[in-house]
Amino acid sequence: MAVLKGYYQKLLDEVDVKINGTRPWDIAIKNSKMFRRILFKGSLGLGESYMDGWFECEQLDVFFEKILSNGIDYKAGGIPAFLAMVRSRLMNLQSISRAYMVGEKHYDIGNDLFSVMLDKRMIYTCGYWPNEVANLEESQKAKLDLVAKKLDLKPGMKVLDIGCGWGGAAKYFAETHNVRVVGITISKEQASLARETCAGLDVDIRLSDYRELNEKFDAIYSIGMFEAVGYKNYRKYFKVVRHCLKKEGIFLLHTIGVDESTTATDPWVEKYIFPNGMMPSSRQITGAIEGLFKIDDWHNFGPDYDKTIMCWHENFTKHYQSLKHSYDERFFRMWTYWLLLSAASFRSRSNHLWQILLSHPGSNNLTSALR
Repeated sequence: MAVLKGYYQKLLDEVDVKINGTRPWDIAIKNSKMFRRILFKGSLGLGESYMDGWFECEQLDVFFEKILSNGIDYKAGGIPAFLAMVRSRLMNLQSISRAYMVGEKHYDIGNDLFSVMLDKRMIYTCGYWPNEVANLEESQKAKLDLVAKKLDLKPGMKVLDIGCGWGGAAKYFAETHNVRVVGITISKEQASLARETCAGLDVDIRLSDYRELNEKFDAIYSIGMFEAVGYKNYRKYFKVVRHCLKKEGIFLLHTIGVDESTTATDPWVEKYIFPNGMMPSSRQITGAIEGLFKIDDWHNFGPDYDKTIMCWHENFTKHYQSLKHSYDERFFRMWTYWLLLSAASFRSRSNHLWQILLSHPGSNNLTSALR
């Protein structure tokens, strides 16, 4: 164990992290077996070690920021990362038959959890934080206003929300812009609550996969759903959107993105958080849309996701006592690890948040946001 500890300390020396150090971003080892666990299981072993209480870190987000900013995570990838890549090449992990798995595994965890962690509209995606925005509620409203402006929403338009979540965006646009919204989700819990949330409005919430769509819309948006599409389905996804979008319509894609193309996600995230997910690269997106759409705008505000997630973490921590009857200590550690790892990924610019505006090649429409 001493040899392994020395090896990992040498790696951590590169990013100013000490094993059993005294600073808040140093890690305190409670079980030395974690070194062997990380050797064979990589990031999966690190995450499971934290879930099991084998190490502690007062500022876990800063610890991850240091690691991700310097690429140390790749030096400790482990066998599961290699196997995940092979599996993603051999299988379509996001096929229709598997499409609802992420809904069951993640979004159906419990509305009680998300209702205390998120803003009042339960928007589970990056907020928008211009200088005048001061809190989570304002950031999510600012994001929705930004989307509406980019889509140039007008009364009477028929709008599609691909991956509508708990209906917060659909409700807001129906109320503030008097548009008709069709929202689709692969989560039963989301669909049920979204229908309640949007009751009395011109909003149609459907439990459906995007590949089942076959109707026309004046505008389409997808906020935080593309990460579940998978690289083998990108072309099909954009073909569906093109088919459903009227000639002069606008499509807004809001997605997490990465600099280098991959075919799989982190093994710990795959197992415990988002099964079958993966982050697209700009190359993968542009390759998939070639000949189908023209790019009108590409907006990156990834650092805003760091602020958003840290607000979610604060809310989750503050309200955990009211959730303990349903979510045990291991879940608390898992969810904490997930949130702080995610925040660090945007703070270190390992992940980005893109809003991409697309339209038909022959379209003469130019959104008012770009005039």
